[in-house]
Amino acid sequence: MEFGSINGHIAGSLMKEAARRAMLAIRKERFRFETEVKGRGTGGAPDLVTTADRAAQRVYVKLLRDWFEGCGIVAEEEELRVPGRGPLWFTVDPLDGTSAFVRRQSHGIGTMLALCHEDEVIGAVVGDVMTEEVYAWRPGSERVWRISEFGIPEQMQVDPERTLAQQWALVQGSPRDWLHLESFEGWETMAGSIGIGFARLWKGEVGGVLMHPQTLTPWDLCPVVGISQVLGFVFLTPDGAPWSLDVQPRVQPSPGQLLCVHRSRVEELLAR
Repeated sequence: MEFGSINGHIAGSLMKEAARRAMLAIRKERFRFETEVKGRGTGGAPDLVTTADRAAQRVYVKLLRDWFEGCGIVAEEEELRVPGRGPLWFTVDPLDGTSAFVRRQSHGIGTMLALCHEDEVIGAVVGDVMTEEVYAWRPGSERVWRISEFGIPEQMQVDPERTLAQQWALVQGSPRDWLHLESFEGWETMAGSIGIGFARLWKGEVGGVLMHPQTLTPWDLCPVVGISQVLGFVFLTPDGAPWSLDVQPRVQPSPGQLLCVHRSRVEELLAR
């Protein structure tokens, strides 16, 4: 039986539901998970994977294959690649902030999903595992929603009156040698999920996010870059030049330091 084509509203609803189910799978593992070292990250730090990562990824892969037949999937664990039959493909970060999860933090633990059309991000969902909030942008829309654990939506908007000098920056890694920190009132370090860190930027809790040079993975950056750009945020290199993600279903080398601020604040930033 045919039920017609899937539009952006349906796709967005299914993506939110997939993230919600992945969050439930992660929460079930909070106090009984097992951990493995799957490799070594920057500086030799262990790259961890847990039974919660794998459980959430199984949820995503099953649902995406059932609901979006023919779409490709690029997921973090086991470097999963599901070939697609068309231009649409998903990125899956089943547990964003695994180290924070292993430390049993009460914050900084997320899950992320993005939908891409060839080389363009067209929809994304970031879920906060601990608060059960969801940040969602559906295909075909120019609005991003913050949805509470009770399903209450709030459209996300940036306050253009708040200058960078009135806000703090969120720094990924060590703040040493970071440029542009003098433009902010202060800074604090990001511990855990990159998606939840960027959600703080979208909500206005911080005025900028400074990212250190790193390997760029599609599952890490497609969701945060997609939502950030819809909300009017831009990514800048240390010399102030604009940067945008080369959306590909593959890992890419880092362009170096990156700063994300709202486009209304770029003039203020570069004037200092």
